[in-house]
Amino acid sequence: MLEELGRDADGNLAAIKRADNVLLAKLGYRSVFVRELSLLELTFFVFSVMGTLGSVSVEMSFPLVAGGHVGMVFGWIIPCFFAMTVACSLAELTSAMPTSGGLYYFSAKLAPRRWAPLASWITGWANITGQVVLMASIDYTLAQTIATAVNVGSDGAIILEPGPTFGITVLLLVLHGVVCSTATAVLARLNVYYAILNIGSSIAVIVALLVCSGENRVSTKTAFTKFENNTGWANNGFAFLLSFYAPMWTFTGYDCAAHLSEETTGASRVAPIAMVAGVGVTALSGWLLFIAVSFATASIPDVIAADFPMPMGKVYLDVLGKRGMLTVWSLVILAGWVGGAAQGVDASRVVFAFARDNALPGSRWWKRVHPGTGTPVCAVWLVMALCVVCSLVGFSATALSSLAGSSVIALYISYVTPIVLRVTSGRKTFKPGPFSLGRWSVTSGIIAIAWVSFFMVIFMFPPGAHPTAETMNYTVVIIMGVFVFASLSWVLSAHRWFRGPVRTVDDSDSSHSAASDVGRIKEKGGTTIEEREVSLESPGSEL
Repeated sequence: MLEELGRDADGNLAAIKRADNVLLAKLGYRSVFVRELSLLELTFFVFSVMGTLGSVSVEMSFPLVAGGHVGMVFGWIIPCFFAMTVACSLAELTSAMPTSGGLYYFSAKLAPRRWAPLASWITGWANITGQVVLMASIDYTLAQTIATAVNVGSDGAIILEPGPTFGITVLLLVLHGVVCSTATAVLARLNVYYAILNIGSSIAVIVALLVCSGENRVSTKTAFTKFENNTGWANNGFAFLLSFYAPMWTFTGYDCAAHLSEETTGASRVAPIAMVAGVGVTALSGWLLFIAVSFATASIPDVIAADFPMPMGKVYLDVLGKRGMLTVWSLVILAGWVGGAAQGVDASRVVFAFARDNALPGSRWWKRVHPGTGTPVCAVWLVMALCVVCSLVGFSATALSSLAGSSVIALYISYVTPIVLRVTSGRKTFKPGPFSLGRWSVTSGIIAIAWVSFFMVIFMFPPGAHPTAETMNYTVVIIMGVFVFASLSWVLSAHRWFRGPVRTVDDSDSSHSAASDVGRIKEKGGTTIEEREVSLESPGSEL
């Protein structure tokens, strides 16, 4: 009986994978990955990129100076509601078009035919920029986390300067490159255990902060209502808005559910659910942790004055003691490590997908899939190399806000572009998949657009008044640098040859995909996909 059930389960799984590949063929792509990710594994992958314990621990500096207790509690939860509208809108698009290209593919399909290549080009470059800078910021903050542990472990005798911190960042990027070059299934399994550990650790830290703070724990009124402006900006309202850096930097990278959809079984249903669930769990757990931190922070000025790369280290040290702090900090380092690995996979899939459509210089290299691991190894190492360049901003005093702002703005430009097209040119032609917002689709999209337009302006400002070369927010430099390059490339060359997503299958290949049980097709040589470029399908065509 058990054997029969096992055969039935295998048969159902194979049928789902065949259906996934048929849909992918209709979208224009031949399957080159093994579909090994389940709902649980993909959800935990999304959660790993955002990771509650690691995110809150490294991002405390933003609400700490931009509102104090109020910044920690309300500076987190308010943006969560708006970020969820963005996630829901993208989940609906992912359900209809589950491809590794994700966002730039959505833009190409939803834009008017004449403007589809340009919309795809803008979205793709914005997404790649955000993915790379986000990866760089994760490993840079992980290096700072390690530096904080060294500081505490040596009782303040060793304080790592920007040079050694940059060296640690490069080493972490190399190690992540090695890990991300392995099979995706390996990381997926590890993420399941990590996510359970992360959630359990977050709960343990919340309890520990509330219990161990004892008499030093502030009152409920102070924890929820005391506002302290340490930004240097005279306007308290504007200062409070800067606390939004923490949640908005956390709520990036959840589009990995779309980019990993070609490696997911039942992608049109699983990917959108994983995206929304990952954001929801992170929002709730992060808020509870920040509330606990607010109660445990007896003096905001003392924490700010501490000579720690990460201010949260001071809070843990005061409340838990040296051993307790280092124990919790080791979990924070683990969270940053696994989050970096998950983000490296995500970023490499974006590079692979954009290169598959010949949109990157040297695309023939970046779209290669290693026959042994089944992963785009060349794309992985391109991401890591670009991250090393981005990490040079670590020599600036405002490196954290520059990297955070750049990744947030670039990613949300890529998030909001297909949403704008969904509620305008694609409003009547879009055909939803199994996950649909129904009549709330347009409303969610409009709220998402308004929210992104609002906070992108805020994130361009420096963290303090009267900026100098050292304290300048270099977000605009990074964003404009890529924007100028992409714009010149379009005007001088790409407008003549880039037509958006390139089909890698003919219509007759759909039946071939349906015959594949595994969903993995290797060309002879196993490295490069044979491509036959055809004109882009009109928006609203059968998906």
